Amino acid sequence: MAGRPKKLVIRTKLGEREVARESVLYFPHGLIGLDDKREFVLIPVRENSPFLLLQCVSDPGLGLLVADPFPFIPDYNVKLEQAEKKLLRVENIRQIAVLVTVSIPKNRPQETTLNLTGPIILNTKARIGLQAPQVNSKLPTHFRLVDAARSGEPAGSEEAPQD
Repeated sequence: MAGRPKKLVIRTKLGEREVARESVLYFPHGLIGLDDKREFVLIPVRENSPFLLLQCVSDPGLGLLVADPFPFIPDYNVKLEQAEKKLLRVENIRQIAVLVTVSIPKNRPQETTLNLTGPIILNTKARIGLQAPQVNSKLPTHFRLVDAARSGEPAGSEEAPQD
């Protein structure tokens, strides 16, 4: 692949961005409900923000707001089945990054939630990802950030408002 450019210009909800080709993440099974979308990149929303945009390389309109859940929920736990570990080509736990989708209802940022039931698992070394639905969690399906900030403890609601 000597003739392939090292950079790629993609369109996103945040405008046009130039990304390194080696930063592309491959999702062999796509994401839930987006089975045909396989290549994504992570783009910082802005400097010092805990949020990232998981942007589809081929579809400018498809970008999911995501975040690392651990700063908000230190005891968040993700279980991976052996088949998922194999698909991700996990050799070492340090290769794994966990992201969750974020919902910020229009004009209601105080109702921002993290979706804890469908984490996105990345092998940062192999650049492979998958969405690993979780069941039997003691945490709510949607974790409200504002409630946690007020009480210092996990709080949530079972249903998150849709954008």
